[in-house]
Amino acid sequence: MTGSRDCIFCKIVRKEAPAHVVCEDERTLVFMDIFPVADGHTLIIPKAHCDDLFGADPEDLRAVIERSREVAHAIGRVLAPDGLGVFQLNGAAAGQTVFHYHMHLIPRNHGAGLAIHGRTPGDPAKLAEIAKRLGDAVRSG
Repeated sequence: MTGSRDCIFCKIVRKEAPAHVVCEDERTLVFMDIFPVADGHTLIIPKAHCDDLFGADPEDLRAVIERSREVAHAIGRVLAPDGLGVFQLNGAAAGQTVFHYHMHLIPRNHGAGLAIHGRTPGDPAKLAEIAKRLGDAVRSG
């Protein structure tokens, strides 16, 4: 795994920063967004650092997509949202705030406003509980 010393997501991959991890494999790491828009808001990243889609390794992109599908199914089984938003932003002008390629999976329910970034930190106990439930669902297939 290559990485940037200052990148918060690389620090999470290296276990130098905390995260509520859902699951991981050789190429990807899935964890809860600490500023969730909705319960179950997860992030999927390649473990190898790249700033955005344009610099991402094609194999890492495939791994992120495959993992996001597994996590999306887990979100559906565990949280039963009305829908699921899949978002990926590239560059500050597009709203990217962490410059390590990542995909957001955001459970959506009818009547909820559309947002990608939350404004308040999630409750750590609730994030941990949802991460565990989602991780168990991913592992059980």
